[in-house]
Amino acid sequence: MDLLRFITAGSVDDGKSTLIGRLLYDSKSILADQLEAIERASKSRDDGEIDLALLTDGLRSEREQGITIDVAYRYFQTPVRKFIIVDAPGHIQYTRNMVTGASNCQLAIVLVDARHGVVEQTRRHSLIASLLGIPHIVVAVNKMDLVDYSQNVFSDICIQYADLAKKLNVEQVTYIPMSALNGDNVVDKSASMPWYEGPTMLEHLETIELTNDLGVQLPGRFPVQYVIRPQTVDLHDYRGYAGKITSGTFRKGDAITVLPSGESSTIDAIEIAGTHLDEAEAPQSVVLHLSSDVDISRGDLIVRSDALPTSSQTVEAMLCWMDTKEFKVGNKYVLQVGMARTRCSVREIAYQLNVNTYEETEDVDSLKLNDMAKIVLRTAQPISFDSYQQNRATGGAILIDETSNVTVGALMLIGEA
Repeated sequence: MDLLRFITAGSVDDGKSTLIGRLLYDSKSILADQLEAIERASKSRDDGEIDLALLTDGLRSEREQGITIDVAYRYFQTPVRKFIIVDAPGHIQYTRNMVTGASNCQLAIVLVDARHGVVEQTRRHSLIASLLGIPHIVVAVNKMDLVDYSQNVFSDICIQYADLAKKLNVEQVTYIPMSALNGDNVVDKSASMPWYEGPTMLEHLETIELTNDLGVQLPGRFPVQYVIRPQTVDLHDYRGYAGKITSGTFRKGDAITVLPSGESSTIDAIEIAGTHLDEAEAPQSVVLHLSSDVDISRGDLIVRSDALPTSSQTVEAMLCWMDTKEFKVGNKYVLQVGMARTRCSVREIAYQLNVNTYEETEDVDSLKLNDMAKIVLRTAQPISFDSYQQNRATGGAILIDETSNVTVGALMLIGEA
C-alpha cells in the first residue's frame, strides 16, 4: 500500500483544520477516546455540533484562539492508500512553518474561502508550493454553503486561480467545491452541488497517480550517515557505509564516485539487515560495500558515476528566511545539504520576491523574517547538490546559525552561480 503525504494550506479561517477533521471523521479514522474528548470539548458551542477543528488544533493556545500555530501531523488510511496530513498555519507570521512542513509533500491542498476568493495567503502558499516543487495542487473552494452552493462563484474562483497558476508555471491543478463543515464533497458526494461532476476530496487523494513522483527514476544518490567498522575477530575486514538511498537505484557492480573527494570505486555488495541484495532503490536504507578502500566519512555523497551532481563553492538558491535577526550580505552561516555541512558566507541577494505580486525587487541588502529571495552563497568547501526542481532530496538545504545552532533559513538550490 503506497503512501501520500500532503499539506493543507490557506488563509486564516479558510477551514483547514475542519477539512482535516472531516476527512478523519467521515473516513472513520478517529479512535473512540479521541471522539469522546472532542465531544466534551465541543459542549460549549451554541449549536451543539462537534468541532472537528479540535482534532488538529492540538496546542492549548490554538484551541483558545481558534487558529493553527504549529505544523500538525495526522495519519490515517483507507483500504486504498495510507496518508500523512501536514496542517500548515494560515497566519502570515508562520509562513516559515509551511515551508518546513511542505518540503517533502507530494500534494498541496490550497483552501480558498468561497466568499473571499483568491487572497494574499492563497498567493503566498501557492508560490511556496511551486518553489518547493510540489507536483500536485488541489484548490479546495470551501464554505460553498455560505454562497448558496453557487456554480458561478466556484467558476469565478477557478478562473482567478488559473491565472495565478499560469504565472507560477503550475500545471497539475484540480478544483473541488466543498463545505468541510457540512461534509459536502469531502468524503461523500454533495447533493447540494449536482452541477459538480468531479471526484470528492478523498476520491481524488486515493486515486492521484504517484508513480512519477518517486525518486527511483532520478540519478542515484546515497548520503553516508555512518561508517561501520566493527574490527572484531569475526568481522576483522568489515567496512560498510550505512545510509538511506534518497533517489535512484544502486546495483551490485555499479561504478560510483564519492563526493567531494571525487574518488571512484564499484559496489561490491548491498546489504539490508544481513541480507545481501543485487540492487536497492530509494527510499531503502542499506549498507553499501565497495570493492576498494576509499576514504569516506559521514556527510560524503556516494553517486553513480554516470550521473554526477553539481559540485561547487558558489551556490545560487531561493531562500525563505526564518529568523528574527536580519539576513545580510556578508553574514556567515553553516550550510547543510543532506548529511554534509560546510561554512558559508552570503555573497549576494540577487532579488527579493514579493509573495503577493510575484515581482522581483533588486538592490536589496537585507531580509526580514518570512522574506523570500534569490541569493548567492560562497562555501568554504565544495558542496555537491542537484537543482531542487530536478531532485528535491539533494536540492534542499538549510542555513544554520553558527553560534546558536538554530536553523535560520530554508533553501531550494538552483545551481552553480
